[in-house]
Amino acid sequence: MDFSSKLLEQAVDEMSQLPGIGKRTALRLVLHLLKQPEEQTSRLSKSLLDLRENIKLCSNCFNISDTELCEICANPNRVSEIVCVVEDIRDVMAIENTGQYRGHYHVLGGKISPMDGIGPSQLTIKALIEKVREGKIEEIIFALSSTLEGDTTNFYIFKQLEGTGIKTSTIARGISVGDELEYADEVTLGRSITNRIPFENSLKS
Repeated sequence: MDFSSKLLEQAVDEMSQLPGIGKRTALRLVLHLLKQPEEQTSRLSKSLLDLRENIKLCSNCFNISDTELCEICANPNRVSEIVCVVEDIRDVMAIENTGQYRGHYHVLGGKISPMDGIGPSQLTIKALIEKVREGKIEEIIFALSSTLEGDTTNFYIFKQLEGTGIKTSTIARGISVGDELEYADEVTLGRSITNRIPFENSLKS
């Protein structure tokens, strides 16, 4: 792709680094921004810089937050002894939208995937196990997507919890195998949490 401007080429190159954005789409987006008022582009740039420089991870659940403790963990009406294990903030948002869950979360920051070079040490699994051993959790709900990586991660954590006596469950499989939670409709996802089953039972299916 030949550009008449180095500045345009640089902007397109940076935009095309985003997931799912090819060079043609990046060019369309950059040209769109050029047509907008300068203030709008400035607001976009500032919001992205603020996000990058000031965003925090909740010290308790590792969810993305503006404060040391996220709103969910800081809410005294939530049940801190029940923890739902998810991959990232998109899953937290999907489950929260159901209105069916009142416990806490633990955000792993990904799934175990040897093909992508992601092992247990790259995730927040160790912090979860420590909370269990400290007696802060009574039940863990596995809510990772039913992909090979999700199932592998669930099973790894389950094995790490052996001997702790903690109750482990998994969301009922109204969610199709291979589906990501963020794409599940709210009714199905809500029912799958309410009707969760013991994790051991999921290993037999």
